[in-house]
Amino acid sequence: MSDVEIEVEPVEETVEAEAEAVEAADEEEEFVAVGGATEVKLFGKWSFDDIEIRDISLVDYIAVKGDHATYLPHTAGRYQKKRFRKASCPIVERLACCLMRKGRNSGKKLMAVRIVQHTLEIIHLLTDQNPVQVVVDAIINSGPREDSTRVGGAGVVRRQAVDMSPFRRVNYALYLLATGAREASFRNLKTMAECLAEELVNAARGSSNSYAIKKKDEIERVSKSNR
Repeated sequence: MSDVEIEVEPVEETVEAEAEAVEAADEEEEFVAVGGATEVKLFGKWSFDDIEIRDISLVDYIAVKGDHATYLPHTAGRYQKKRFRKASCPIVERLACCLMRKGRNSGKKLMAVRIVQHTLEIIHLLTDQNPVQVVVDAIINSGPREDSTRVGGAGVVRRQAVDMSPFRRVNYALYLLATGAREASFRNLKTMAECLAEELVNAARGSSNSYAIKKKDEIERVSKSNR
């Protein structure tokens, strides 16, 4: 007989290790299923999956689907470095950026994000819809489709009606919505979030109570007379 010792692992330990591995795998599967970490929701609440952009010309310029779905409207992207790059900025973040206006609010993005969060909550209470859909509808309805420009020189200047590009329509809509909400909340007991929610809901319905809709109609009326 040789003196070689054969090491035999205890059977109990191997069985326990296998059981632990199976348990860990089950837990992982359960976490993915229950946690729903695969779906991106704005502020952990509002889904981007069922958002519909009803104007085909604005599909490329309202960033809400796929890669543009974010948990927070604060991506810290460098969207001003190149022309048209801001078209890929999430649309809710663009709305938040539009609120940082008039000097005293410059750079206060966390404040703007908080206002947008409260606004979405209020919109949900008012309409019982996905507030992101309401924001998208408001932007589609608020962008003027026609504008007038100055043509001529040497003292002879006249106005000429021109079509507005889809990108400028989105930019102008955001500007009008933010301006309307700011003016409504100035020297008023209503908070900025309440005024912005009211503005967005009215604009989404196409109501003339909305500042943005009123301005859009006025711009289109003026340009129609300058055709």
